[in-house]
Amino acid sequence: MNHHDFKTKILPIKNRLFRFALGIVGQAAEAEDVVQEVFIKLWNNRQQLDAISNVEAWCITATRNLSIDKLRSKHQRLQPMAAGFDLHDQSATPYEAVVSNDVISQVRNLMSRLPEKQRDIMQLRDIEGLSYQEISDTLDVPMDQVKVYLFRARKAVRAGLEV
Repeated sequence: MNHHDFKTKILPIKNRLFRFALGIVGQAAEAEDVVQEVFIKLWNNRQQLDAISNVEAWCITATRNLSIDKLRSKHQRLQPMAAGFDLHDQSATPYEAVVSNDVISQVRNLMSRLPEKQRDIMQLRDIEGLSYQEISDTLDVPMDQVKVYLFRARKAVRAGLEV
């Protein structure tokens, strides 16, 4: 893989990787470090990238693994996601914006309490928009189990919002 291929195939997914890492490590600076480490790994192994059938799935898996390693090395607790839900509607009234921000904050908090697999799958499906198959391949979880984890995660978040 040359410099041009790297820029056109790998760099466009940097924001997705950042949001995913941020959902795990909870701090923007650490998420940036994780993504940078993933890109360095990719660049250093660019000659072997042709053997990888789904580079994006490989990147997400590497991001997940490095994020978890970073948490373990610092013995930190997971923090609520600081970004990833930054959807601002310019036409919203101030009241609607406050209500929307409150709901987003509640969802972040509820997601941070989910078990790791459920949180990761919900993040990949509902925030990053990956298909069930992509999630299954990325996390090495059977597709039926992906659906079960996602159902349970959504149910828990929904129940938390209804209280």
